[in-house]
Amino acid sequence: MARRDVVAVDAPVSGGTGGAAKGTLAIMVACPADALAVVEPLLAHLGRVFHVGTEPGLGQAMKLVNNYLSAAALATTSEAMVLGTKAGLDPRTMIDVLNAGSGRSSATQDKFPRSVLPRTFDHGFATGLMEKDLRLFAEEAAGLEVPLRVGSAVRQMWQQASSELGPASDFTSIVRLVEGWAGVEVRDDSGGSAG
Repeated sequence: MARRDVVAVDAPVSGGTGGAAKGTLAIMVACPADALAVVEPLLAHLGRVFHVGTEPGLGQAMKLVNNYLSAAALATTSEAMVLGTKAGLDPRTMIDVLNAGSGRSSATQDKFPRSVLPRTFDHGFATGLMEKDLRLFAEEAAGLEVPLRVGSAVRQMWQQASSELGPASDFTSIVRLVEGWAGVEVRDDSGGSAG
């Protein structure tokens, strides 16, 4: 490619369809600095550009790291919220407390208030896509000889969610898996918005 004056630019994104529509995506770019100077003004219209390295593939690696943490946060928040609900805590109050405390994550700040508590499950990312990203993360970890003790459990939970809820289900639906096991539903019946 270099002999033909072609440069590969690796630029996966995070932020979903909402981020794309608003121009607030996180864009993880891997390419030489001179190529970045050419593509950054174009990519900046879609969101914030992060230069993560010069080698193609580093953008994808960053995307896998990001989605692994997102998947883990959503899975563990689902378990925590189901436990709290079954114990008698109000889901909306739990979200408020978590977001003011050390339990805060993208799952508590955005996904649960917007898509789980109102029971819309319409955040815009498919369960099957998250399962695929976790498979790719596990393959990358194996290739780099990084053990995934927690990651193995997270991946198993997403595999089961995809199998039981369907790969096309919204990824916020993973809470339904835990709700089914526990026999309780996490919802905001107050008519207010969490946050």
